Amino acid sequence: MAIAEQQRLGKTELLGFYRMMRLIREFERECERQYTRGNIRGFLHVYTGEEAIAVGAISALKPEDYVVTHYRDHGHALARGLSPNAVMAELFGKATGCSKGKGGSMHLFDASKNFMGGYAIVGGQLPIATGLALASQQKGEARISLCFMGDGALNEGEFHESMNLAAVWNLPVIFFCENNLYGMGAPSATTLAVHQQMYKLAEAYGIPGHRVDGNDVLAVHELMRELHQYVSTGNGPVFVEAQTYRLQGHSIADPANYRPAEEVEYWRSRDPIPRFQQWLMAEGLASEEEIAQIDAAVDEEVVAAAEYADSSPFPEPADLYRGVYQD
Repeated sequence: MAIAEQQRLGKTELLGFYRMMRLIREFERECERQYTRGNIRGFLHVYTGEEAIAVGAISALKPEDYVVTHYRDHGHALARGLSPNAVMAELFGKATGCSKGKGGSMHLFDASKNFMGGYAIVGGQLPIATGLALASQQKGEARISLCFMGDGALNEGEFHESMNLAAVWNLPVIFFCENNLYGMGAPSATTLAVHQQMYKLAEAYGIPGHRVDGNDVLAVHELMRELHQYVSTGNGPVFVEAQTYRLQGHSIADPANYRPAEEVEYWRSRDPIPRFQQWLMAEGLASEEEIAQIDAAVDEEVVAAAEYADSSPFPEPADLYRGVYQD
C-alpha cells in the first residue's frame, strides 16, 4: 500500500474506501442473483475484482469533473455517488432508474453527478470524453474529464483519434486504461503488439504514460491525485495503465474457460478487497468488529436496492417518446 496516502488520509477516508469497494462487490453479486432470476436481462458485465480502480481514481476527483466510461460501468457509477437504488432500478429496466429504465446495465447516466455515461461501443466513450474536455477548455472551466477504457479499446480507431486531438489541443483529460488482460475472450498478448508496455502507447502523441497496480486502492488514489493536479493546471492530457483482473468472465453468460486455472488463482490471491482489509487491520486502522459492521451495513443497503428496484414501476409506453429529438 502507498505510504504517502496512508499518512495523508485519515481513518474515516480509508474506511470509506473499504466500504465503497465492498458495496461495489456485493452490488455485483446481487446483480448476478437477479440476472439468474430474470429480473436483469440482456448482457450483464460485472466489475468484480477491479473495485480498487474505481474507488481509488474517482475519489481523487472534484464534483465538477466529468467521468465517462465503458459498458462495465456499475462500479464507476457507485464510486461516483450514484444511488444503489437508482442503479439497480436501471438494471431492472424500471422508471426509477438513473436513465429512466431506458439504458440498462451498459448505459448508466447521471448529469447531476457529472457521470456522463457508460457506452456499449468499445472505444466509443473516448471521443465523448475528449469533447467534454474541449468544451471545458473553451468555456474556461476548471474541470477535467476522466475517461475509463479497457485494454480492448486500445486497438480501436477512436483511441488514436482521441489521443491525437487531446494532445493537439492540450486538453484536460485523463485516459485511464483498466488492463484486465482480456478483450472479451481474447488475451491482449495475442491482439496488442505492445501488450507488455501499454502505458507507453500514448507517448507516440507526446502524452505522458503511467502504470499503476490497479488492485492497490491507495496506489491508484495517490497517482490520480498527482495527475489531477498536473492536468488541471494546463499541462495537457495523460494516459494511465492500471494492471488488474476481472474475476468473472466477460459477461455473466461467459464461463471464461479460456483462462488458465493458475492465472485465475494468482489474481484471486491479489483480490483488492481482502488485501485492503488485511492492511487496515494490520495497521491498526480497523478492528474485526468495525469491518463486520461495515460489511453488514453494505449487505443491508444492497438488499434494499434490490427490493426498491423490484417494487418500482416499469416506464409507461408514452415514455418511449420522451427525451428524444423530434421536429
